[in-house]
Amino acid sequence: MTDRALLTLTQWLSPAFPLGGFAYSHGLELAISDGQVRDATGLRGWLDAVLTRGGGRADAWLLSMVLHGADADEMAVLAEALAGSKERWAETFEQGTAFARTVAEMGGPKRPARALPVAVGEAARGLGLSEKTVISLYLHSFTSNLVSAGVRFIPLGQAAGQSVLSELHERIDRVAEEALGATVDGLSTGAFAADLNAARHEDMDVRIFKT
Repeated sequence: MTDRALLTLTQWLSPAFPLGGFAYSHGLELAISDGQVRDATGLRGWLDAVLTRGGGRADAWLLSMVLHGADADEMAVLAEALAGSKERWAETFEQGTAFARTVAEMGGPKRPARALPVAVGEAARGLGLSEKTVISLYLHSFTSNLVSAGVRFIPLGQAAGQSVLSELHERIDRVAEEALGATVDGLSTGAFAADLNAARHEDMDVRIFKT
């Protein structure tokens, strides 16, 4: 059953799962346009900050709390408060809505639209997988999507993008470990440049990503 549960989670977090994640850059598009991220080294540094101090860390903590049984309605409100900008909220809510709808269409229970980490946490409660496994794979999917955005828009070669992702595995593992047993009191974000870019992205005249 554990093997089947792991396959289910892998499917949910796969790029093939219809969340539309390819359309979101988490503010990275503006950072590239402004020259803040120019190459693989810059991309790795940017994503490291997002994972350890920004949206990645916040998602990991929200996911952990939901997996531990926190009220999903309360966590959904908290996720909206943490979003920081209209686009950041749209990014997580639209993908979470698509996730909940697709899981229901596959025969799972119908659940309200939620921010993505809340929706994934609610669905993953019944899989019987370890908390760290769920958080780690979620963060890997989150990071992979942003690496893909960088590969397309910087642009980078595919091998360079995969090297960036591989180099971030240690960070993903650490953030997942730190999120275990998360509480509201310890939840914070501090990737201010990424948050400001996400807000400024709303006013870009020409853009290829929604966020």
